[in-house]
Amino acid sequence: MIWPMTSTALPSNPTADTAADEGRYLALQARDARFDGHFFTGVMSTGIYCRPVCAVRTPRRENCRFFALAAQAESAGFRPCLRCRPELAPQAMAWSVQDASGILVQQAVRLLDAPDLWPTPAAPGEGSATVARLAERLGVSDRHLRRIFEAALGVSPLQYLQTRRLLTAKQLLTDTAMPVTQVALASGFASVRRFNAAFVGHYGLNPTQLRRRGAAPVHADGPGASSTLRLAWRPPFDVAALLAFFERRQFHGVEWVLPQEATLRRTVRLQHPASGSAGLAPETTGWFSARFDVARNQVLLQTSDSLYPVLPLVIRRVRAMLDLDADPAAINAVLHPHFPDGDGLRVPGAFDGFELAVRAVLGQQITVAAARTLGQRLVERLGEPIATPWPELHRLFPTAATLARADGDTLGQLGIVRQRQAAIVALARAVDSGALALHAGADVPSTTVALCALPGIGDWTAQYIAMRVLRWPDAFPAGDVALHKALGVQQHKNPARAAQEASQAWRPWRSYAVLRAWDAGSSGAGTPEPADAQKLSKP
Repeated sequence: MIWPMTSTALPSNPTADTAADEGRYLALQARDARFDGHFFTGVMSTGIYCRPVCAVRTPRRENCRFFALAAQAESAGFRPCLRCRPELAPQAMAWSVQDASGILVQQAVRLLDAPDLWPTPAAPGEGSATVARLAERLGVSDRHLRRIFEAALGVSPLQYLQTRRLLTAKQLLTDTAMPVTQVALASGFASVRRFNAAFVGHYGLNPTQLRRRGAAPVHADGPGASSTLRLAWRPPFDVAALLAFFERRQFHGVEWVLPQEATLRRTVRLQHPASGSAGLAPETTGWFSARFDVARNQVLLQTSDSLYPVLPLVIRRVRAMLDLDADPAAINAVLHPHFPDGDGLRVPGAFDGFELAVRAVLGQQITVAAARTLGQRLVERLGEPIATPWPELHRLFPTAATLARADGDTLGQLGIVRQRQAAIVALARAVDSGALALHAGADVPSTTVALCALPGIGDWTAQYIAMRVLRWPDAFPAGDVALHKALGVQQHKNPARAAQEASQAWRPWRSYAVLRAWDAGSSGAGTPEPADAQKLSKP
């Protein structure tokens, strides 16, 4: 992390809490990975800010300033460490389901963290328009958004966005051989000139210099990939349980889980709207391989070169799919007394929201195995072929446009009943037309309402999609039969209401409570496997 100190004096953190900072310093001394991403340490003597897991010699306490966000550290004049690389840290955000301002800030941060939603600043002064568009999407004025954002986080929305873009670019420069021009565009900059200016202004190095000084990249150990990206998580993490969940539901040709190698591979398709980033094709296809390095609390991600132009989006979606940004300490503080054996469980996400929604519809009121059979037929009949380094991966999941055009005869021949046919076609048309967005940045209440308005989709399916696609930590499929059995409320006159009442003690982490209840129930003798289809809600 050796970078020359500038002559400008660096300010201390004005919001520092002395008692909390003493605890942060202890975590820094211990290099405790549980606190990774929860705070960053600015070192006054070097002008660098680090993660708490940084392997360099611990700085003296009087030289340390602590920040909750990388954007706060950069706003105070610190630059990112080249050794521990702050861009690798898991994201951290306190969740609330009651404080309106807190919820608004959470939503704004989620949108600013999503590369597919990053607006490209086309000209000087476009920054104000960026905030205005974000505020419009959130239903507030841009002045109100700036005010509550700065009050909650100490930085402006634009400062936060700029830091996210620069740290994303830093990761691509360090871990890949992508040309600088491609890195600039993929990171949300309109031109290499503006990218270079922002990089030099923030970090005192141009991108090429950083690539020479940065840590040596991890070279790919698999076929067809030229580099490996590192994605960190906070322990504990039950990797075996997460991979088992995906393995039970995998479609051959699309996914390939290797539990013994702690690896998940799959084919992917990313579609871009006409108004998306310049130079991108309407659709990008490829594959990725994610291997869990448990000793280092990292996922080693390899992708096909075809995904390089959209690599920030791939990284973001893989992080969501594997739930790498979960905060076990906060979750366990609420759930451990109720579910003491589930501290390492994560909520499995989805790389593609539409695909997961179709899976949920297919699984209504049938077993996981039966739903998997139907999905396999759908993939083989309507999915497109794709070349990958592995014969086990050779198919793409059907697009929304393809399923929107599917007729009853085609779907009926696959064994899909008429009611599910109507649900899939309606879902596909809503997504294909842009009327329904299924991704982690989507508004949860309006999206669940829109889902329930579609034929054949009830509250259980909407809550399940909110849990796995929208990444809402407080989703709760109250009608789930396996959940009723795990909670011992199946004999109640209204088990869904009883489950809802019991769940109030688990907020705002009810999605994680559901996974823990399913896991506890599945380990009991005679208890059915928690399934996508184990529900009572009638479409």
